[in-house]
Amino acid sequence: MSRFILSRRTFLTTSAAGIAGVALSGCDQFDSVLRTGHPVRDFMMGANDVTMGAQRALLGREALAKEFSESEIRQGQRPNGSTDPNSEEYLALRANDFADYALLVDGLVEVPARYSLAELRNMPSRTQITRHDCVEGWSCIAKWTGVPLAHILDEVGVRSNARYCVFHCFDSLGGGFSRGPYYESVDMLDARHPQTILAYGLNDEALPVANGAPLRVRIERQLGYKMAKYIRRIEVVDNFAQIHGGNGGYWEDRGYEWYAGI
Repeated sequence: MSRFILSRRTFLTTSAAGIAGVALSGCDQFDSVLRTGHPVRDFMMGANDVTMGAQRALLGREALAKEFSESEIRQGQRPNGSTDPNSEEYLALRANDFADYALLVDGLVEVPARYSLAELRNMPSRTQITRHDCVEGWSCIAKWTGVPLAHILDEVGVRSNARYCVFHCFDSLGGGFSRGPYYESVDMLDARHPQTILAYGLNDEALPVANGAPLRVRIERQLGYKMAKYIRRIEVVDNFAQIHGGNGGYWEDRGYEWYAGI
């Protein structure tokens, strides 16, 4: 049984990587495959739920992603996706070294809150050396520092009907697909996982702009496209049907799996 699940996961990852490589390079020859209703897309979406259930059953709800030693950091963290947002709001914050930045946390919470970067840096923190696995096929080991997302959720008080955290970002993407704001989401299990952090530090320095400054999320048991950069707001919801394309993320709205576990 385990061999079947692992082989199946390899197939799905390889398939996603192939489509992703085309999408990220700006090609549109697979546009029809990624549209809602296409049998290939529907198969991958159906397989998504099986993969998530199988992985969590095999690994356990609290299982940690592998962590590495500092000697295994061989290079700087390779940037991915957008690397230099150009919205007026972001450029103004960047010009002032993000001194005026405030993370909004709202939605299905008891006490909506805004946190400055200084306040986030003064909260309990976690540092972890982990491997970033990109859907395009490359990986990179780096050291991340940030506040556990669970700490933020405890502060604002998540309501009982909350199921997901949605990360709204400053950056937008285009390429071979329609342009739109980047966003992502995770369920409460991954949101509260010990290694899920809002990172403001990379390799013992402030998070660079190319890697998501001032704040990005690290969800270490999933692929890189789930780890939203340039976060401006976290919205706690019971579903994401009315948010952008309704599939829980920028790339999910364009055909990717919502659960990208590794």
